[in-house]
Amino acid sequence: MSRPVPKPGILDIAPYTPGKSGAGLTGRVFKLSANETPLGPSPKAIAAYKAAADHLEDYPEGTSRALRETIGRTYGLDPDRIICGAGSDELLNYLAHTYLGPGDEAIHTTHGFLVYPIATMGNGAINVIAAEKNYTADVDAILGAVTPRTKMVWLANPNNPTGTYVPFDEVKRLRAGLPSHVLLVIDAAYSEYVSKNDYEAGIEMVATTDNTVMTRTFSKIHGLAALRVGWMYGPANIIDAVNRIRGPFNVSTPASEAAIASLEDTEHQNKSRAHNDTWRTWLTDEIGKLGLEVTPSVANFVLIHFPQTKGKTAEDADAFLTRRGLILRALKNYKLPHALRMTVGTEEANRLVVAALAEFMGQK
Repeated sequence: MSRPVPKPGILDIAPYTPGKSGAGLTGRVFKLSANETPLGPSPKAIAAYKAAADHLEDYPEGTSRALRETIGRTYGLDPDRIICGAGSDELLNYLAHTYLGPGDEAIHTTHGFLVYPIATMGNGAINVIAAEKNYTADVDAILGAVTPRTKMVWLANPNNPTGTYVPFDEVKRLRAGLPSHVLLVIDAAYSEYVSKNDYEAGIEMVATTDNTVMTRTFSKIHGLAALRVGWMYGPANIIDAVNRIRGPFNVSTPASEAAIASLEDTEHQNKSRAHNDTWRTWLTDEIGKLGLEVTPSVANFVLIHFPQTKGKTAEDADAFLTRRGLILRALKNYKLPHALRMTVGTEEANRLVVAALAEFMGQK
């Protein structure tokens, strides 16, 4: 008997595997596997979300106009050059669907976000991997991977899961070195956590070129991961093209209202950023004292490297921590089998992980 057959290449795609949730464990569980903010969303965002329940029978406004206008006011951008989506992941897939086809190539770096190859291969294009240097995107390696078939470059800045970033001067060098027909996608999901003077999220690059877009999310510092809402800033021609395939009601009213309220609550954002700065530094220092290497991070997580010694591997550490209700992110699917990614959590969670790692490493 015959049955429907997926398009060529679909079954070659490795499905996205999220971090463990801790489901099934008994006792207290601290989920530090998904880079969720420990402070939660703004109370104003929660109130706006609940208020939207009074009108659930109504379709959302089809273009997320109010949210786009609020983003525009917040960042000084033209709302007509903004498109909103059900998380930035949806927008990344829209871009691939719009600009990639069979035989095209799209480049991402060795430890880049797993959605990139999924979006690329899902549209019949070829996934090209450029080597990183010190767990950081290498502009020269990316440029060296460009061929006449290259149509897109995915750049996570900061990068997930390494927490590293590319300085703005290097991003400009990358853009200048790419052919004009190649779309540079700057995924700035963690940009709100970066305090480096040489970093720029992508707004200036988009404003001064016609072949660059920047995507952002409300899932991280805004704490609205459950609502799935993100946005993209791009040239008018790209926004117009993507809007032609975008679903007309892709961002729900509760998500949009909560995102608007969250953008306006700068006090909560500043509180979240300060918490992250303090505890990211503390975790890096304390875990380093245990003899474990931590890649310097500018995001809301740290990448911890483990030895390959039997009994002390990342897999051993993951099992040890999980038994104590401490859920970190294993990274075999990111080509980092000897590392775990840890979200910066509450003070209690952070201290528990460091204490457990000290015990695991035999220092307690």
